[in-house]
Amino acid sequence: MFDQEYAGRLSAVADRSPKLKTFVHIEDNSGADVAALGSVGFSDAIAAQSTERDFAERSADDIYVIYTGGTTGMPKGVMWRSEDIFFALGQGIDALTGERVSSEFARAEQAAQSETPLIFCIIPPLMHGAAQIATLSQWFLGSTLVVVRKFDPEEIWTLFAAEGVNSVLITGDAMARPLVDALDAEPDRWDLSQLVSVSSSAALFSQSVKDRYLDQFPNLIITDSIGSTESGFNGLTYASKGAKATAGGPTVAAGRDVVILDEELKIIPDGDHRIGKLGRGGNIPLGYYNDPVKTAETFVIAADGMRYAVSGDSAQWAGPGQMTMLGRGSVSINSGGEKIFPEEVEQALKAHPAVFDCTVIGVSDERWGQKVAAVVQFRDGHVATLADLVDHTRTHIAGYKVPRELHVVEVILRSPSGKPDYRWAKELAESGTAKVEG
Repeated sequence: MFDQEYAGRLSAVADRSPKLKTFVHIEDNSGADVAALGSVGFSDAIAAQSTERDFAERSADDIYVIYTGGTTGMPKGVMWRSEDIFFALGQGIDALTGERVSSEFARAEQAAQSETPLIFCIIPPLMHGAAQIATLSQWFLGSTLVVVRKFDPEEIWTLFAAEGVNSVLITGDAMARPLVDALDAEPDRWDLSQLVSVSSSAALFSQSVKDRYLDQFPNLIITDSIGSTESGFNGLTYASKGAKATAGGPTVAAGRDVVILDEELKIIPDGDHRIGKLGRGGNIPLGYYNDPVKTAETFVIAADGMRYAVSGDSAQWAGPGQMTMLGRGSVSINSGGEKIFPEEVEQALKAHPAVFDCTVIGVSDERWGQKVAAVVQFRDGHVATLADLVDHTRTHIAGYKVPRELHVVEVILRSPSGKPDYRWAKELAESGTAKVEG
């Protein structure tokens, strides 16, 4: 199924998938030729269907497949049972009490009683897990969904004003920063009085950028949801003006069934501040589609005999029910035996007024094994030296974590959903083609 305007692109690659037999297009005003595909219009396809239910009854075991973002490798299909994903991500848990809802219809019953449904905007592309789940979750709540065709900050704010959007989902700085830049440039252009909350997931949302939103909207509710395609919801944090990450990353309230595991897959108890791997039990996926090796690596039986999804994020307990997220272990930097998590350095760099975007990786170093390298996209008309960035980041993070190399690019490469492309950044840094200092 595709928008008619993309018929040409689909025709060019359709023969790569010989098992693909049926094409259904959503009619639009593009006039794109669908004849080569033998595609049928969506409205015609629906009209031709029987009014009788000619397929199996729905089951809690029906499989829902979501593909990962491919942050550190190729995207993988994660297989969820429908019941599991509902209770892990789809409004099956009461956000206020942390308890399971009484039935799958509880949210619909609540929604039916609401006279003013929430108007919720989904900005990330719908191929992204966070966008898919947010869409389904808001439908369960009876919300009105607003979607965007492309990421254009001015068009998005215009849409918000026209539709009276109350809440929006973004994926970190890659979306948040251009949006607030547009607001700062023309603060009185749009009536955004209906906007009450901004939710972010799946990518770093820097404190410096959150502060700019709170300057524009002092009463705005900003939330960061921590999770992954493999594990579901792991935790949540609310932003406050001027807050600082004091322990290497954001501190969040741990979600239901969340644990931290040590190297022997033993549960690290709350109150023990050792760094471990974030895991989640309870309702978790069956595994990766057609990939038993990766399934065995990610979905493990821990020392307590329970099965957990361990997606590779490092964390440590920070207080009763609170944990500090340290980032993906597979992209961490080992410098002289000290582990450095890129997201902490990236957040510090992004607080510098000259930095628009950045990605931090480790590069080889004869003395320390690895050293911190920053690939930076400066704001138009701005520039900074490595010394400038080092002096700035020292005020936010420990001295051994500051960048030792600076690589400057016109644009930081990210996935369509805003995730950093660490492989690209590492290859670029190792090639030295964009190296400025260090």
